[in-house]
Amino acid sequence: MERPAAGMKSDTSPSASARDWLFRVVPALDSLRTYTLATFRHDLIAGLTVATVAVPQAMAYATIVGLPVEYGLYTAIVMTAVGALFDSSKQLINGPTNAISIAVLSAIAGLGLGNQQDVIQAAVLMALMIGIIQTGIALLRLGDLNRYISHAVIVGFTAGASVLLVLDQLKNLFGLAAQGGPHDHFLVRLWLTLTQPKSINGYALGIGAGTVVFVLALGWFNQWLHRRFRWRVPELLLGVILAAVVVWAAGLDRPQVDANGNVIRDKVSVIGTIPRELPRLSVPKGDWPQIRQLSGSALAIGVLGLLEAMAMAKVIAARTGQKLDMNQQCLSEGLANTVGSFFQCYPGSGSLTRSAINHQAGGATQWSGIVSAVAVGATMLLFAPYAYYIPRAALAGILMVSAFRMIDSHKLAYHMRVTKMDAVIVLATAISAVAVSVEFCILIGTFVSFLIYLPRAARIGMTELILTQDGMIRERIPGDPECNRVLIYSIEGELFFGSSGELEGELQKIEQRVAGGVRVVLLRVKYARNVDGVCLDVLESFIRKMENQKVTVILCGVRGDLLRVIQNVGWESWLGPNRIYPEGAAVWSSTLQAVDRAYKILGPDRCPTCPLKTGDPGSARGWNYMI
Repeated sequence: MERPAAGMKSDTSPSASARDWLFRVVPALDSLRTYTLATFRHDLIAGLTVATVAVPQAMAYATIVGLPVEYGLYTAIVMTAVGALFDSSKQLINGPTNAISIAVLSAIAGLGLGNQQDVIQAAVLMALMIGIIQTGIALLRLGDLNRYISHAVIVGFTAGASVLLVLDQLKNLFGLAAQGGPHDHFLVRLWLTLTQPKSINGYALGIGAGTVVFVLALGWFNQWLHRRFRWRVPELLLGVILAAVVVWAAGLDRPQVDANGNVIRDKVSVIGTIPRELPRLSVPKGDWPQIRQLSGSALAIGVLGLLEAMAMAKVIAARTGQKLDMNQQCLSEGLANTVGSFFQCYPGSGSLTRSAINHQAGGATQWSGIVSAVAVGATMLLFAPYAYYIPRAALAGILMVSAFRMIDSHKLAYHMRVTKMDAVIVLATAISAVAVSVEFCILIGTFVSFLIYLPRAARIGMTELILTQDGMIRERIPGDPECNRVLIYSIEGELFFGSSGELEGELQKIEQRVAGGVRVVLLRVKYARNVDGVCLDVLESFIRKMENQKVTVILCGVRGDLLRVIQNVGWESWLGPNRIYPEGAAVWSSTLQAVDRAYKILGPDRCPTCPLKTGDPGSARGWNYMI
């Protein structure tokens, strides 16, 4: 929001509040307030560029799930437009994606559906369920929870999903029919497919491999073209068009027979007729048993979709300097899936490739996504009949290229060698994507990361401090004399239920030291964070044990959060003001006060190595400290 000019009062009328709310919820409208003709030109060029990639990708991604290709185009129209209106990111492009398509395939395959219409119905229903989950996450303002998922999990998921996608498309690349039952694991179906007696369709393999070579060659050419002229050709779209022309010209969509009617050449599988129409309003259908079956997968895919979209939005924002609202980003993903489900869309998310292209092509605002959606719709109306000849082998080749490009080799190598724990998380996530299911590998990877990192978070550091002869308070090192009257310890770490066992073990070590005639134990808790009831109970038990042994426990460096907890449970009346020293403005001030109090308790009863004279009643106010 722009600030009112000096001397002017801000508008606080109900209409102004409603307008501000609308601009906040629909960022695309807010961008229109500073929109110019130059901005529109940037958005127009970027949107048309994205559309040239979105058309072949949308068709290819729909085939992953087993849907007719038009459903991928529907998703690239409606989800892209709705997402653009509500996106916090100005360059993120929503729609069908590699990762989500693979996850939806994995989820629906477990239902054992008998025909394609049932698959379509289940996919559209999943879009509605995922949209509701994501919208709920946004309304509960849980968008920032994504930071608790290790980036190693995302890297592992990307690698595993890419491998799974390549393996899944081998049957289309070789021109083979899928084998096995709907309840067989993916790897079982793949093995049955590749080992079936039917020979490989050489024409399909040639078209698929040729498409891969053509796209890669154009990709290398595009790199030179972009460096030299800041321009690029639509490599994926040209690859699909060239493959379709070859099939049409050679009649490869029909089997070749000899004079006796024997098939001498199998036909190449094509995507078939695409309706020349835009998506229609249609209420998603589904019964409660199916909703219950899909609920777990919908939650996993919903979280996955948010992670995918937010990760890409953050990457672009780091380059543009834009400030993102992650809850708004969650809302845009949720509304895109929810609204899309009423227009025959299957689940989608923020696309890595199309968002990167949008940014590189100069997309300035969310309206570049609207331009892309309109362009895909126009393409569908004008050129749908010509898409009949697009071979599935060519789409398989494009998907394989996309899968390899989806892997960030530098990030993968980095996480594999930075620490063993990162490598374990990456491998666990990637392997579970292939061996278990891609929609749950994120949850598996996150669970593994918690298993690895929670014990580290539960570690308690207990450092012994000493008073030196030259008037310093510092950490005790080997060779320093032991004091058998006053023990000083600094506690550091997260004092939550997970660390209670370690805290109890450290306090037991102090109990063993107390047996040598110690009279005062001073605990510096400045760096003890997030105390909960379990650890507080452990600490109370220790203090009471010490009291039974006539040992005084003093707490110093008590910060505000811990002090409030102590006040809530009534420790101030139990211990009294001379045993609780809150942290002051000066560093170590409360520690010096606590040491002063400890020596007043001792009086003349000092150990032989005491740095204070025996006759001194005890004053540590003039002492210094070392960190």
